[in-house]
Amino acid sequence: MSASAQSTLAIDDRKDPICAVSVVIPCLNEAESIERCVAIALGAMERAEILGEVIVADNGSEDGSGELARQAGARVIHEPVRGYGSAYLAGFAAARGEYIVMADADLTYDFNEIPRFVGELEEGGDMVIGDRMGNIHPGAMPWHHRYIGNPLLSSFLNLLFHTGVSDAHCGMRAFRREHLERLDLRTTGMEFASEMVVRAAKAKLDIRQLPIEYRARGGESKLSSFRDGWRHLRFLLLHSPKHLFIAPGAAISVVGAVICVMVAAHIDVLGRQWAVHTLIAGSLLLIVGSQIVSLGLCALAYATYFMGEHDPWFERMSRRYRLEHGLMLGAGVALLGLAMVVMVVLEWIHAGLGSLAQERVAIAAATLVVLGVQIAFASFLLSILGLRRG
Repeated sequence: MSASAQSTLAIDDRKDPICAVSVVIPCLNEAESIERCVAIALGAMERAEILGEVIVADNGSEDGSGELARQAGARVIHEPVRGYGSAYLAGFAAARGEYIVMADADLTYDFNEIPRFVGELEEGGDMVIGDRMGNIHPGAMPWHHRYIGNPLLSSFLNLLFHTGVSDAHCGMRAFRREHLERLDLRTTGMEFASEMVVRAAKAKLDIRQLPIEYRARGGESKLSSFRDGWRHLRFLLLHSPKHLFIAPGAAISVVGAVICVMVAAHIDVLGRQWAVHTLIAGSLLLIVGSQIVSLGLCALAYATYFMGEHDPWFERMSRRYRLEHGLMLGAGVALLGLAMVVMVVLEWIHAGLGSLAQERVAIAAATLVVLGVQIAFASFLLSILGLRRG
């Protein structure tokens, strides 16, 4: 049986609950290469005796790519919403194979590698990602992608999420279709590649890597280096509230608190004493930092209660501390600040309502009142978000 016939049998026989492999290829104006991609994929599966299908997710091509793919033996679906992620999401929804292999339609990846990827899944892997960095053909990857963009983004991804993936943006991958629900993929652009790795790591999937070749593409590139790079970076930051909010917020708060203590205690730094203006700067940093931390906690709550994320630290803290704890802490801090305000006012009255000579105490008091109010209302917001648990 030919590869096309084999694929057609798996696709058209709706009573057959599953085929072994679905090869999903996103396509936008790839008339120069799409036929060869489909033919190579079908041929690779035929030689390996894999019962599979090739699905081409046509993302609004205007050069007849979809029809060329259909003639080559692929099942073509149409996704009108433009975007790398949109095309893949549509292709995944149409896939019926036990395993899904994904790769681009520009011949940069060798579809003859399909059996190797499937083999890793059959040996127990949940997701297999290609590693291009050791075998990039001349002219296949711009120097700033090879030496700056990809290494930096992959390193940052690993710093935040500990995936251990050395080439996090390789477009040739394979995974078990049963994991689609757990992955809950949503992004529609190029950041889809990062989302898949991040969500797989958070789901504790067995992620494996295979060294592969990366070849010069056919046709015109759809990448926009800075725009797509920013979308990847933005996604990584938005999915790591601890690093985006809590860590920098805590650092800013600590710096502000140290400055306030230094000024209040008349500690010499750099050979001089620092006065009211420095105290104002410290107060500002302390307030801003605490506000950023509050936003981070709310972001973690939203991710946990509404997006199904699991953060052991936040879950442990949410079980231990309740709304009442936050209100008590906020009220205590605010009352301390108000007590200091009363002290300043009484001393001012005692001095005959003249000039206010307690600027440092007044600034500290105002800072404590603001912090107390922030803590109290942040506790209310966290509690509101936590209603989802019921």
